Amino acid sequence: MPLERRYWLLAGVMGIAVSSILLLSSGPVMSDWRLPFIWLPGVLSEATDIQKTVLIDIRLPRLVLGLMVGAVLAQSGTAMQTLCRNPLADPGLIGISGGAAVFALAVIALGPNYGLQGQLWVSAAAFIGALLTTFVVYHLAGGRSGVHVATLLLAGVAINALAGSILGLLSYYANDDALRLMSFWQMGSLAGADWQQLPLGFLFMGVSCVALFIQRRAINTLLLGERQARYLGVNVGALKRRIIFFVALGVGGAVALTGMIGFIGLIIPHIARMLVGANVRWLMPVSMLFGAAILVLTDWLAKTLVAPAELPIGIITAAIGAPFFIYLLIKQRRRFYA
Repeated sequence: MPLERRYWLLAGVMGIAVSSILLLSSGPVMSDWRLPFIWLPGVLSEATDIQKTVLIDIRLPRLVLGLMVGAVLAQSGTAMQTLCRNPLADPGLIGISGGAAVFALAVIALGPNYGLQGQLWVSAAAFIGALLTTFVVYHLAGGRSGVHVATLLLAGVAINALAGSILGLLSYYANDDALRLMSFWQMGSLAGADWQQLPLGFLFMGVSCVALFIQRRAINTLLLGERQARYLGVNVGALKRRIIFFVALGVGGAVALTGMIGFIGLIIPHIARMLVGANVRWLMPVSMLFGAAILVLTDWLAKTLVAPAELPIGIITAAIGAPFFIYLLIKQRRRFYA
């Protein structure tokens, strides 16, 4: 591995360490830089039970969830952009996030009428929605020769439009309390993290992370084109199916636990690509490290910018990601007309 790429991997690890310390040590209440080091002898020897509870039961699960979701979204964005050979592709573009949102918000808006209340039902509905959407998109785009990427993207656009329409209808029927919950969920948040809900989400996100990471060398061959990948012995059709399935698995798990957090899957792979190049063997691990670090850092900003209140994390990621997305569009346009 070239030395410069090792430095960027190390920078990603350092970014995770710094952002983790910030998130664990500060918040709307009880900010103390010694909190993350509470187990080290002599640092905070007189820690109170409240300090331990805040660290272990509130901030630590939130940190773990942020690291996992950031890594999964960035990794899924890298895989989708390579699969589609389109730098503007991300998991939301093929309708996964939209499908998850429809099911989750249906539970929030209509669930109380049928005895379905609580975060567990919302998370389960979001995950089922993500999987069903993937199933529909995959069969719309599938053919004898495999998955047609152009059809996949068009199907995703259509499903996102349909999801927007259904969400509008759900908003029309929801009461005031449900409307507030729906708005908050659509903007994403890590505030609901707790140790009871994490294992199930981690199961899906962990399988997705490991499976995509193992296949990064095969995914890298898609950069050469499908024909060249076949010449190198890659079963392109099967590889496409695996990428779509594992992306849906990871993003579904992330959306189920945090709501819709946009732009991480779009901008982080671009930042990593500018640092280490387009080779997926290095691009994917660097994207995962930077995705985890930046999402945790963004969550820290969401907690502290308007303390003691808290901003939905999606507002901050959109504020950073939207200008970057416009920059990408302008860059693409200049390249097209050059």
